[in-house]
Amino acid sequence: MKKRLLVTRNLPPAVEARAARDYDAILNPDDKAMSTEELVARAQDVDALLVCVTDKLPAAAIAKLPERLKIIATFSVGTDHIDLAAAKARGIRVGSAPHGVTIATAEIAMLLILGSARRASEGERMMRARQWTGWTPMQLLGRRLDGKRLGILGLGKIGKALAQRARGFDMEIHYHNRKPLPAEEEKGAIYHPTFESLARVCDVLSLNAPATPDTRHIINAKSLAWLPKGAILVNTARGDLVNDEDLIAALKSGQVGYAGLDVYQGEPNINPGYYDLPNTFLLPHLGSGAIEARNQMGFEALDNIDAFFAGRELPFPVV
Repeated sequence: MKKRLLVTRNLPPAVEARAARDYDAILNPDDKAMSTEELVARAQDVDALLVCVTDKLPAAAIAKLPERLKIIATFSVGTDHIDLAAAKARGIRVGSAPHGVTIATAEIAMLLILGSARRASEGERMMRARQWTGWTPMQLLGRRLDGKRLGILGLGKIGKALAQRARGFDMEIHYHNRKPLPAEEEKGAIYHPTFESLARVCDVLSLNAPATPDTRHIINAKSLAWLPKGAILVNTARGDLVNDEDLIAALKSGQVGYAGLDVYQGEPNINPGYYDLPNTFLLPHLGSGAIEARNQMGFEALDNIDAFFAGRELPFPVV
């Protein structure tokens, strides 16, 4: 008899076809987001969960999952939507999908850098509002990227992929991790032992760090003041890294010249202060939004579930 699998959101056809082939899969073709209570209720007669970042599983929810459910695979790299300690205490394995997002998210980060430097969103809004009256020498002047210093907070897989792309624009790469990387992984990037040291040299600062208690609101009034005046800030990591009110104030004052954002605190209910600022390039969490990436993420999540039921170690274990 096939194991029963609850897939909480509408996933790419190839992923759902594989899930339906190998499992008694409960799909969500209408893509209706479930509340935590709905998710727990629907999970009562399943053996596995395939969840997304919109599915919140705090300790209280984990405690209500049935005994038969011992594997949760998340369609994401991040796992801050799942109480991992509670899952471990219940003997529930958790696996992630860490590789599919890398290239797609790095591409979006590069898009935000380019769009911010060249004021693309302002130009696009001007055209749609039918306000363009013709070419002028000083219209919407931006900045070239060549020779500019790109600071990457978190030179992991996505950060490295971004650095590779930024080198194609002749940007100088700087980074801060807890520890320096081996030279063969740095590929000429300049290490900074503190975030402050990194921030003080950045023409562009890209956030590529995970959401942890240490990184929550790491972008705040104090750290924004470290940036050279007019620097560009890009976030494709997690919204919780940014104190929105402090960033909005820095954008208004000109301390931050432009912000390119793809993730937000409390999304989709983002701080409305961003909407009316001309110096923002805002995207609706498109980071991994390429069909190749989403297919790979789904397959990685299913690989975890397959391995669990086959008695093998998870290929992408978290807990």
